[in-house]
Amino acid sequence: MGKFKLKPPFPPKGQFKPSSYNPEDNSIVNESGTEFTVIKVELEPGVAGEANNDGTVFVDKNIPDGSVEEAEVVAHEGDHMLRMEKGELGYDDDHIMWRGEKYPRKDGKIKYKGKWIEEGDKNFPWEKLAYKAGDAAVKKLKQKYGR
Repeated sequence: MGKFKLKPPFPPKGQFKPSSYNPEDNSIVNESGTEFTVIKVELEPGVAGEANNDGTVFVDKNIPDGSVEEAEVVAHEGDHMLRMEKGELGYDDDHIMWRGEKYPRKDGKIKYKGKWIEEGDKNFPWEKLAYKAGDAAVKKLKQKYGR
């Protein structure tokens, strides 16, 4: 659902894994209690992650395992998963549903307030919340690891 730019790897790959993965099945339980499975796949250029209706989150395979970028994407998409679980957010091929409102979706764009806007745009209310969750994850890791 979301597209966003990521910063370079921090800290170096292999130093730690900043998410609560179960290494047996890649499942995650985030701080809100929402459960989902992270799957590394090749996503289209510029897309870091996608939250899916089936309880999975796709993370672009080019994002290093255990990196802050990975934690940011997982937190961002995890926020979408939480909101889908609560019934605030939903989607199908043709629409995005947000807090009872239905917005048309076509060709990678969503019609919002009368304008067609690229999916993942930071101005959508559901994206603002997800970006905030991703930023909070990065901040928490920087505080924890002193960088």
